[in-house]
Amino acid sequence: MNRAGWILLTAIAPIVWGTTYIVTTHLLPDGHPVFASLMRTLPPGLIALAFTRTLPSGSWWWKSFVLGALTMAAFFPLLFISAQELPGGVAATIGAVQPIVIALLAIVILHERFSAWRILWGIVGVIGVGLMVLGPNAALSSLGVLAALGGAVSMAIGVVLAKRWGKPDHISAMGFAGWQLSAGGLLLLIPALIIDGVPPNVDMRALAGYTWLGLIGALLAYTVWFAGIRKLPVTPTALLGLLSPLTATLLGASIAGESLTIVQLIGFAAALMAMVAGQLSPARKVV
Repeated sequence: MNRAGWILLTAIAPIVWGTTYIVTTHLLPDGHPVFASLMRTLPPGLIALAFTRTLPSGSWWWKSFVLGALTMAAFFPLLFISAQELPGGVAATIGAVQPIVIALLAIVILHERFSAWRILWGIVGVIGVGLMVLGPNAALSSLGVLAALGGAVSMAIGVVLAKRWGKPDHISAMGFAGWQLSAGGLLLLIPALIIDGVPPNVDMRALAGYTWLGLIGALLAYTVWFAGIRKLPVTPTALLGLLSPLTATLLGASIAGESLTIVQLIGFAAALMAMVAGQLSPARKVV
């Protein structure tokens, strides 16, 4: 598969992640963020392990737990907390700084060259998301802001480490995702039961929501995401994450009946342009 094919495949992950907000608000019980995170990690992780029948070996035991902690066990609860404490627009705008964090971490951890081009488009992406989702009454909560920033940084570190460590040649992308989902789920198991407990009103709608977030939003999305990270440069790949708030906005307009203003449409176009331009390299002068 060529680079364009890998970009299109990897883009599936942030598009799917963009459904999280509407699924959470319309299908899941309120007030159980850690339990929701558990259901999004451990069941799909165990399914992946059962399907691939491959366990980590050697250093991959602790690496799987490190990646599972960063990209799932820490990220998911922080994501849910920020969504509860902040208006969705504020949380999405803060989360959009993740590509910039990844670009800076890639310089330190992966020794990549500084790319002003991609930093610039990362900033344009944040501005675009802000125009798209921030309203005049957007309120700030210190807990929510810290959770949103913490989630962005946690995921960014996990993505860069996943790029640096790669994966064993004998394990499939699904098996690799399964290692991390299972590790993240095990780290969340006791906190979820102690902090949240099992929601008392889990009906068929909630089961459908947990199933979607677990099988599609986690197992499928992380499988293609980690496969893409292995094949693509990490910084432009991170800019694909802008597809998540773009998808959430489109779903809000089509399903929730939310109308888009001119300013929001301009922000949508700016974020989309930043995502596409970030996949390109600036033209170099030929002497």
